[in-house]
Amino acid sequence: MKAHLLFSAGAVGLLYILAGSLPLAAMPPAEKKILGSEELKESEAKVRLNTTVENHVKAPETSELKLVEGLQVDNTVSTTNQLANHPQETANLNLPETAALTAENSRENSLNLAEKPANPAPAVTQQVSVAPSQNSQTPAEVTEKTSVIPAPNPAPIIAQTETSTSEKLAEIENSASLEPAATNSKTSESSELQQVTSVSQLSDVRPTDWAFQALQSLVERYGCIAGYPDGTFRGNRAMTRYEFAAGLNACLDKVNELIKAGTTNLATKEDLTALQRLQEEFAAELATLRGRVDALEARTSELEANQFSTTTKLSGEAIFSVADTTKNNHSDTQTVFNYRLRLNLLTSFTGKDTLITGLQAYNIRSFGPDLGLSTGAFSGLSDSQARLSFEPQFPGINPQNLSSIGANTVELYKLLYVFPVSNSITLFAGPKAETSDAFQAITPFAGEGQESISRFGGYNPVVRVSGGTSGSGLASAGGFIWNLSKKVNLTALYGSVNAALPNDLGFPATPLGAGLFNGSTVAAAQLTIKPTSSIDIGLNYAYSRHQLNILATGLSDADLGSILGRDRQPVSGGVRMNSFGGTATWRLSPKLAVSTYGGWIIADAERSNASTTFNSWMVGFHFRDLFKQGNNAGILFGQPLDRDSVSGGARFQANKATPYHLEAYYRFKVNDNISVTPGAFVLFNPEGTKDNDTVGVGVLRTTFSF
Repeated sequence: MKAHLLFSAGAVGLLYILAGSLPLAAMPPAEKKILGSEELKESEAKVRLNTTVENHVKAPETSELKLVEGLQVDNTVSTTNQLANHPQETANLNLPETAALTAENSRENSLNLAEKPANPAPAVTQQVSVAPSQNSQTPAEVTEKTSVIPAPNPAPIIAQTETSTSEKLAEIENSASLEPAATNSKTSESSELQQVTSVSQLSDVRPTDWAFQALQSLVERYGCIAGYPDGTFRGNRAMTRYEFAAGLNACLDKVNELIKAGTTNLATKEDLTALQRLQEEFAAELATLRGRVDALEARTSELEANQFSTTTKLSGEAIFSVADTTKNNHSDTQTVFNYRLRLNLLTSFTGKDTLITGLQAYNIRSFGPDLGLSTGAFSGLSDSQARLSFEPQFPGINPQNLSSIGANTVELYKLLYVFPVSNSITLFAGPKAETSDAFQAITPFAGEGQESISRFGGYNPVVRVSGGTSGSGLASAGGFIWNLSKKVNLTALYGSVNAALPNDLGFPATPLGAGLFNGSTVAAAQLTIKPTSSIDIGLNYAYSRHQLNILATGLSDADLGSILGRDRQPVSGGVRMNSFGGTATWRLSPKLAVSTYGGWIIADAERSNASTTFNSWMVGFHFRDLFKQGNNAGILFGQPLDRDSVSGGARFQANKATPYHLEAYYRFKVNDNISVTPGAFVLFNPEGTKDNDTVGVGVLRTTFSF
């Protein structure tokens, strides 16, 4: 009865997936470019190394928001709203591919160093503009619309101008700052304004234009309008405050000359009457506009006083889960309700660099020991094949000194600095990182809070070797990301587990060694290749050493005593490992992808000739927007990490059998910040022995991203 209830959630998800997959073959070809794997990643509370920090832009001063009375111009006021979503990650920080920052399902625990930070977001403003009527002499109505502060691009000076929102947006995207640019004495000829004596000299001005008469008056009557060298006026371009001041000054100089010359054709009585009539007609609108300026001033002051930081962005992820398992022999578990909370601070000092600081707390304990699936010499480390995706690799234990970590304890799990040194190379270094942080997750099942519900489904075991994605910032690491081209990326790193310790005190004080270049270390690299827009390939290699006889992947009890001796007891001493892996994802359509990986780990004992080879593989189908936009699902099957061959003094475990893993899940997207994922997975011959029964694990996971 317990097993029946346990898998009800997983069965429902499986039925949804099977039903949704039936019409996939009949789906029409994509009308748009097929998204890359990074674009399939749901933004969640995870941090990626390519995540950029948008520096808050200083709000405009009060003086910049004042109206200029008497001028028929678009009066624009703005306030910057710097509060934004990362959705990323962001519980683990992945330094993967440097080519793309946006992704639907940001890969959890990954920080992509590849891409440069984006420009600050344009400030949204409320704009009141006086739109002209059929009669170009008098405006007809006042309309309210959304606009943005234009970038300081040169534009001709006119008394009235109408600038479209799209054009302003285009200009702000090309601007690195919302502040006016400093004048440059070496302005190119193409941007220099030249005086014209007749409106007919402006090739892009027509008599049908609503401002034609105003331009004609300014040019032919006052002679204070300039055009571009190519004979254009570019009337739809936005003007900066500098250009406005320059144009106004030119007109005032011309008026002063006319006054000194005693010219009588300055301002007629009719002109003054028209100006007075316009002021009276739009008095209410001008008063409303002044009120809005005052309100925006007050709101801007409030935002400046209460903003979190001008350099730091806060994101987070909270996971709630209800889970249970079936029995293994006579061992059983209780239904548990666990959580994991992560808060991530992304700080930028130059606009291009990123300092990542991650805090977490959890109350998770693994099912493995209670089910009798974690029985090796270091079973306290809780490695087993019944691991959930969001479990830390060593829940409740600090493997650097084997001390305990209490439930609900706040700990620093990520501290990493990322900075570009050229357009194609980015460096990273930090005392709290994971070997997987630098590597892009090629498979769409990666995502501890959003995708696969098991630890097995998220990453290739070669990426996890020596503590990768441990969830506790196991290593001090440094490395680089090199974008060789848009289709090829090379990432490499070196990490040391106990780099902060000056002296190796042996077991159990320092079981993983001490020093930056001694003890437990890893050197790893990933070559990411995108031969087409629908195929992603990742090739991995890692050379690592552990002072203990473990692989430190957290995927199987087999890697706790990775090499067994003649009496089937773990050999003493450390191990050296050469790990090879490959991962590929092929998007058959925008909503269907097939993904696979394979990994091989060769472990050699340091004190004997004993050697063991481990292998693992997985293949699965990922469904995007299944039944409803934002809902994802997955079905995957494979072989967890298992001893494949032994040599020298190494031996297999008792009653060896090949283990298999079958999983299905369906993620409901409640809204942009909440998702619910029911799912289940079944373990056949868990831990690679016939001594264990077939075990099922069911979970209902709810993820809050903010």
